[in-house]
Parts: sequence; structure tokens; C-alpha cells
Amino acid sequence: MVVIGGDAAGMSAASRARRLKSRGELEILAFERGQFTSYSACGIPYWVGGVVNGPDELVARTPETHRGRGIDVRTNTEVVEIDLAEQRVLARDLDPRGEDERWYGFDDLVIATGARPRRPRMPGIDAPGVHGVQTLDDGRALLETLESTPVERAVVIGAGYIGVEMAEALIQRGCLVTVLERGDQPMSTLDPDMGRLVRDAMSGLGIDTVTGAEVTEVITGEDGRVRAVATKVSEYPADLVVLGLGVAPETGLAQEAGLPVGDYGGLLTDQAMRVRGYDNIWAGGDCVEVLDLVSGRTRHIPLGTHANKHGQVIGSNVGGDYATFPGVVGTAVSKVCDLEIARTGLLEAEAAAVGLEFEAVTIESTSRAGYYPETRPMTVKMLAERRTGRLLGTQIVGREGAGKRVDIAAVALTAGMTVERMTALDLGYAPPFSPVWDPVLVAARKAAATVRAAERH
Repeated sequence: MVVIGGDAAGMSAASRARRLKSRGELEILAFERGQFTSYSACGIPYWVGGVVNGPDELVARTPETHRGRGIDVRTNTEVVEIDLAEQRVLARDLDPRGEDERWYGFDDLVIATGARPRRPRMPGIDAPGVHGVQTLDDGRALLETLESTPVERAVVIGAGYIGVEMAEALIQRGCLVTVLERGDQPMSTLDPDMGRLVRDAMSGLGIDTVTGAEVTEVITGEDGRVRAVATKVSEYPADLVVLGLGVAPETGLAQEAGLPVGDYGGLLTDQAMRVRGYDNIWAGGDCVEVLDLVSGRTRHIPLGTHANKHGQVIGSNVGGDYATFPGVVGTAVSKVCDLEIARTGLLEAEAAAVGLEFEAVTIESTSRAGYYPETRPMTVKMLAERRTGRLLGTQIVGREGAGKRVDIAAVALTAGMTVERMTALDLGYAPPFSPVWDPVLVAARKAAATVRAAERH
């Protein structure tokens, strides 16, 4: 078993297969082009912000740990070619003292190459002081810049999850932060009306959020380092630039080998995580597209939760057991300072794009009983299919206690529940935790009433 990629999906697959088969039954060889394995990239913003120490605290299992369990991990080694006809991969040792390149045969190949940060082609994008945030090495490089160079002003390009989390981290380090977003609102993973709430909160936290800002150039000084970021209409001083433009599947190697990819550039697999059309080629993590259980189409949703599940499925199947990954509903949660942001299911534009007719409702509620101390407001938006009342999506923006409420809707989506059925859910209640009617159920009641009214008309 040869694994390309030493993070969540790849090493979960290797570990699961090893638990099922002994060293004598199955040899496992894993290649990782970086120096870390099984780490939490999601924790990088909190490492940069000083909330957690790193990188050791972000590493779940070191290469030495994996080797001790019978997995031959080769770090600082990049696979540069997959030869499907000969069932082998060409690996390059990135250590200058190493053996350069060598072919390795496989019976089963696991592709877990992850995703790469989107890095637009523009002048100055590779200048010192411009950082992506994808690996622990990226996090270390960013911290080295912060600690070795006076950084007063920071510009974050992109206001998605990574963008807003890095804005928070830089605010915590005392920087003046400007976020440049090409869209009309931050968090394109929310509907624009919910994104507006995020923008207002970010402004209240001292983050200057500029929307409709298409970046054209990273301007450098005489020393070659970044000094400003230019858009079509203005310039923003910067001692540091962080790219928060999202990621794309890292599938160049797989595509060169002729493996199938979808509309988003991710590898296409069956429910066993086997690459379509191949019996012994498997793929998981951020390099694959997955089935959206709500829309019925494949999507690229790069999250560590999915990657670990993919790896467990792959390892079970390679190891002689049986497992499947049925799909996702698109659940995600994030925060910027004390603002919690969550979504699951479809946005309005996504529902319309797949031809669904729907009703959308928005409610204002609170995290606890109104009379209980430290009660905080939250906004819940819910989409329900017209006529059937099937839940299609939920978005939540609020303070403490808001974000994880999205899990109620995620379970309801997975179960295919209607909003009418949701109103009868037996959720836990006590004044310190919730109003008598939980905000998600208040939204479901309003959505159900709206669907009934639309049906009458």
C-alpha cells in the first residue's frame, strides 16, 4: 500500500489498514513532501494568534510515531509521477543529501495530496512578506516574518474562513488589519444578507473590511519586500500580506496520470473512496469531490472532518474490511473574535442553481432565556423546499452559543427532515443554555408556516 500525502486522509488510511493487517500481511509506505504528518492545519490561525503553542501541539502523530506502528513514512519526499500501467510511483527525495529519484511499486495506491492555496498571478505575489496558510511550514514562515520584521499593518486578501480567522489572529498580535474581498460581502459561504452581519461585526472589532475590492498588484519597496496592496481603485499600506483566497484540489499529479476529476478539479470516487474506473486506486481528503446529499451533485468541500472519515473508509477497504462514505451536507463553523459563523446545506444561490424552489426565512433570537445573565443575540436563516417543506439549509451568525447550534440542522438535513417535523424535535432546555424555543426551532416554525402559506396561494 503506497500513500501519497502524510496528513489527515493519508495517514488515517494507513493507520486503519495497519490495524486490520499485520506487517507481514501488508507493507505500508507513505510519502510526505513536508516534514510533518497528521497535523491540524485548521489550528494554524490560532497558533499565529498565540492562542495555542505550535507546531508540536498541532501534530496528532509524528512520523516517528507512525514508523513505530509499522508505517514506513518518508518525509521531505515528493511523488512526482504516477505510472498506472506499471503500478508504480516515482518519488523524489527533497533532502539534498538524499538519493534523488526512485520508483516504488504498489498493489494499492492512496492519493491524499490535499489542496493548494489559491495564489493569483499578479506582480509582487511572490515577494517576501506575502504568505499562504496551508501547512505547518506556512505557519512557521508567517510567524518568522512577524517576529523578525516590524509589522504594523497587515492586509488579508480574501474574506472566507481562512481570511477572517487570520484577520482575528493578526488583530490579536496588535496589527492594524485590512481585509480585501472581491465580493459584495465577506464569507461567500453565507448568503449576502448574513455576510453583511459578519462585515458589521468585523468593523466593530477594528477590522477594516473593504468589499468589491479586486486586487491587482502587491507593491514592493526598494528592498523587494511588500509595502502595499493595490486594487483597481486604491492602495493599502502593508508590512505583511496573507492570502485567504481559499484552496483548490491538488490533483495535477493525478490528472497527469489520467485519473478522472470533476467540475471543481477534485478526483471523483465511488462511495468506497475508490477512484472511479480503478479497482486499486483510492483517494480522499481535500483532493476529492464528494456527494452533496442535499443537492445530489458533487462538490469540493475541504475539511479535516471529511478527510479523516475518508481515510478510515479507505483503510478499512484496503485492510479487508468494508466501509463507505455516503456524502456530506456542507456543514462548517468558524469565528472571528467572539462572533460565531455557521452554515449547513445550501445557500439561496446554490439551491437555485440546482433547480430547487424554496422559501427563505430569517429570525432573531437569543442564546439563552431572555432573563438569564449574559444572553447574546443570534440570527438564524433557514431555507425550505417549496411544497414539500424539506429543509435545504441553515445559516447562523451570533455570539457565544450560536455556532454549534448548526449541528441540529445538519442532523435534520442528513435525515431528510421537513421543517414541520423539526419543530417537534426534543432538544435540551434550561435557561442557561437556550430559550424555551431554541432559535433553530423558531426558524423551523417560521419556515413551516411560510411553506404552508405559499401552498395555500
